[in-house]
Amino acid sequence: MSDIAEKPSSCGDNNINGNPVEQGKTADVDNLSGRMTLNMGPSHPSTHGVLRIVLELDGETITAARPDIGYLHRGDEKIAENITYTQFIPYTDRLDYLAPLANNVAYALAVEKLLGIQDKLTPRCQYTRVICCELARIASHLLGIGSYAMDIGAVTVFLLTFTEREKIYDLCESLTGARFTTSYTRIGGLSRDIPPGWCDQCNKYIDEILFKIDETETLLTKNKIWIDRTRDVGVIPKDVAIDYGLSGPNLRGSGIEFDLRKAHPYLVYDKLEFDVPYGSVGDCYDRYLLRIEEMRQSARIVRQCLEQLPGGKNNESNEPINIDDYKTVLPPKRKVLTSMEELIHHFMLVTQNVNSPAGEIYFSAENPKGELGFYINSRGGGVPYRLKIRSPSFVNLSILPRLLPGHTIADVVAILGSLDFVMGECDR
Repeated sequence: MSDIAEKPSSCGDNNINGNPVEQGKTADVDNLSGRMTLNMGPSHPSTHGVLRIVLELDGETITAARPDIGYLHRGDEKIAENITYTQFIPYTDRLDYLAPLANNVAYALAVEKLLGIQDKLTPRCQYTRVICCELARIASHLLGIGSYAMDIGAVTVFLLTFTEREKIYDLCESLTGARFTTSYTRIGGLSRDIPPGWCDQCNKYIDEILFKIDETETLLTKNKIWIDRTRDVGVIPKDVAIDYGLSGPNLRGSGIEFDLRKAHPYLVYDKLEFDVPYGSVGDCYDRYLLRIEEMRQSARIVRQCLEQLPGGKNNESNEPINIDDYKTVLPPKRKVLTSMEELIHHFMLVTQNVNSPAGEIYFSAENPKGELGFYINSRGGGVPYRLKIRSPSFVNLSILPRLLPGHTIADVVAILGSLDFVMGECDR
């Protein structure tokens, strides 16, 4: 973590190996060594957000690199200490904003672990949450692969994957009422049940996306230009991936078969059949192939959840989606208007939120970018004393000073695309 620099001060005294470059300047040349110090970002299309990398170059070859983060810092962890657990749910949408549904689920599971109610979640709620997580994974990988390909010059792939991602957003809108910032989960359940006809729409989309994944592979996997730009570029050996704490596709791309959904199952993942793909070389090409296969596995998981969904696609048996505890979940409106006890519960939840026990917990979920973890330190009441977010993008970017030297500037574009990070999650 020490390799990721803090945000520079306004005096512009940043230096790398004694070679200064001011933040406002593009480059500076050391006349004695002939080496150039170059600013890549923070306003650059291939950095996928406001990431600045200070590069030291010997000709076209990178000799040193230092990522400079913090331009998108919003203080989410500090905000969490001043609002209730439920009020923080919308802030999780803004972490990995390419997969807001997955963030919602991971955070809700963390709070539920603190409350000790994770085993009380209804089956329909658990299956619905898994569907949300896997649709979010497909959407995130579609945009990740599309922008990765566009950075290297394959614009057609981006148009294809972006179109398919929009269809997932249509499903999100039908399910949650919002396309982007969903805020769908609630502590102990969900904000609403699956609407009529939604499962049929989702099944139809799964058929379509499997075909589009094959079409994407046709455009890229055996494309000579794509192979030349990605194969044996940005190789991360197994031991290095472990040393730097990488997770998700970037870890599995290095040949390590580790997935939290299999290693530490949560929700109903232990009841579903799916494979964990992993690479062999650990280069940019492996990380691309891995995300392609992950989308297929996610589609396989969604299909099983739709088939096994308790209550069926239209919930004819009225299966509950929230736990039966009005001290945790808001009671139905009709009961609030007719019963004093439910009215009191409603008032207490809205004003003070859940009454959490004192203690500390850590929960992590397998998000599209890797292991998204939440550490919560509670002193009781409805507001966390301390909340820490373990964001996979932040950890994955820490390997750049080790990974980039020896490559060219053109390789940096391919490497950044293959790591697939989101600066909103990195900076928090």
